[in-house]
Amino acid sequence: QAYIDRAYDCLEASKADALKIRELTVAGPGGTHQARVERNAFDEKIVSRLEQLEIGDSALVFGRIDRFDDTNGGESTEAFHIGRLAVADENREPVVVDWRAPVAEPFYRATGRDPMGLARRRHFAVEGRSLLGIEDEMFGEGHLGIGQDDGLGADDPRAGIRGYSTLMTALGRGRTGQLGDIVATIQSEQDEIIRSPQGGVLVVQGGPGTGKTVVALHRAAYLLYTHRFPLEDQGVLVIGPNRVFLRYIERVLPSLGESGVREAVLADLVGGVRTGAVDSPLARRVKGDLRMVEVIKRAIKQRQRTISEEFSLPFGGSVLRLRPKDVTRAGQEA
Repeated sequence: QAYIDRAYDCLEASKADALKIRELTVAGPGGTHQARVERNAFDEKIVSRLEQLEIGDSALVFGRIDRFDDTNGGESTEAFHIGRLAVADENREPVVVDWRAPVAEPFYRATGRDPMGLARRRHFAVEGRSLLGIEDEMFGEGHLGIGQDDGLGADDPRAGIRGYSTLMTALGRGRTGQLGDIVATIQSEQDEIIRSPQGGVLVVQGGPGTGKTVVALHRAAYLLYTHRFPLEDQGVLVIGPNRVFLRYIERVLPSLGESGVREAVLADLVGGVRTGAVDSPLARRVKGDLRMVEVIKRAIKQRQRTISEEFSLPFGGSVLRLRPKDVTRAGQEA
């Protein structure tokens, strides 16, 4: 928690520095045409930087990797804290590494078979600025170096491999009506798509609800980070099927520090084009009939099943154990 607090302090200091620079460069409307153009361009860059630093309630830091240090034969480890954007201290030393940076790739890709040089991967279960729990995965416990934010010794039984409760916590959070980013819980297959080389058209296919949209948006953020100069000048356009969809996804890229992306529907680009299917009059009447409420209720009830044996469910930083009689009783009470 102390390290997370320090990271937020450094973030606030970066904001304050950017505001100071802006105050120093803001002047009246006078000067030559070239001076005004340069002043406006510089101000746009500072405003863009301030927008990138404004992360709202999103978590700044969500993980850490301990990597074997090759400079001394891999006998010790060096730690990198992974977060939403890069943050440095007053000496310009990195406090948080941007999730899109190459050094952060093992945080999403490392496995037991291919640890990618990691000794440990740590996930933080966070809510805003508050640390709720810690989850560690070890990739060579005999060499693990313990850092300043541990709180656990190398021989502590809690320092072993744990499950995916961080992911389950994220999945269990309440819906807000808008698509959220998955930057803290990107899975290996998703990361492979996000970090694919910029070699032309990339098609992401999958069934409904498999995460195609959110992966595509994270890829856009990754490309803007990796190829900033050509893409920022050319611009990035997100095309959606309708306005409702655009409202649903509009917070994802800003939460990742990318606010200069244009979003549009096809009708904005090509006039006179009608998209989408239209129900027949009969289908509209059936779907809108209040009797459909009872039909759906019966369909749900017929498909409800209780459990037949005890099972464990990751929850936050702990594990819930559910028994068949607990589930039956909960269903009866409901």
